[in-house]
Amino acid sequence: MSVANAVPLVAEFLDEAWSTKGLSEHSLMAYESDLRQFSTWLAQDDSVNVPVDLVVVTKEQIQSYLAWCFAEKFKASSVARLLSCLRQFYRYLLRMKLVNDSPVELISTPKLVRNIPDTLSEPEVLALLSAPNVETAEGLRDKAMLELLYATGLRVSELIGIELSRCSLANGVVRVLGKGSKERLVPMGDEAVDSIKAYLEESRPRLILGKGVSNDLFITQRGSGMTRQAFWYLIRKHAVQAGINRKISPHTIRHAFATHLLNHGADLRVVQLLLGHTDLSTTQIYTHVAKARLQELHQQHHPRA
Repeated sequence: MSVANAVPLVAEFLDEAWSTKGLSEHSLMAYESDLRQFSTWLAQDDSVNVPVDLVVVTKEQIQSYLAWCFAEKFKASSVARLLSCLRQFYRYLLRMKLVNDSPVELISTPKLVRNIPDTLSEPEVLALLSAPNVETAEGLRDKAMLELLYATGLRVSELIGIELSRCSLANGVVRVLGKGSKERLVPMGDEAVDSIKAYLEESRPRLILGKGVSNDLFITQRGSGMTRQAFWYLIRKHAVQAGINRKISPHTIRHAFATHLLNHGADLRVVQLLLGHTDLSTTQIYTHVAKARLQELHQQHHPRA
């Protein structure tokens, strides 16, 4: 990413975060935005009586900043992210011996209320998968992308980042580059394999014709790789066609993948591996979705509910 406009210290921190942790451009931009916001607050806050210098920031200043964030109605999740960014930044300054201790380490992260993720029912997913017009090159591509997304639970960045060489139709697996540049093999299932095979044989050659060469599995009419924004638009278009009258995103399909696996008896640790979660606690949110579905069924069908 470009950090030309960042102060040198922040730019150096971002460079290290990119090179050692393999953070995505999206994460790096969020880090830079958080540090800029903190610097701006330091410059404008009347209680700060010293020049704005991120190296000499105190614990009290950070606590005042967090209090300001809450006063401005920041979400707890946003404050937690800001605090995580500051924690990583001051750990970097410690490693560089620019500070003697971190002003952040003893500050507690705000407790987050984990919302049950929005998902789709199995009939809604089937309607969505049937929405693309497979008589067209674009429709065949969209069908393949949706089938693969539901079959694997990939993040949208993982889906659009798949290269041709990473997809093995013979073995029915796709090699995914996830967060932190960690690779994992994910099974695709017969329906997704068949849809991708049809796309590669009938659709992709038509989309790429006369437009050069691309290593991306999924491409647009211009012959270049699919973008996040373009795929978000496609999902919402097909949701309307499928009669799903609420906004959904690629992550909604990821939630449906995990929820439906658990509803059909999958082990939580297997779902964790398939989703690429480092921590099992991240996956456990889906058990609440499954429980909610069980409660709904109980209310509908139990004679004394």
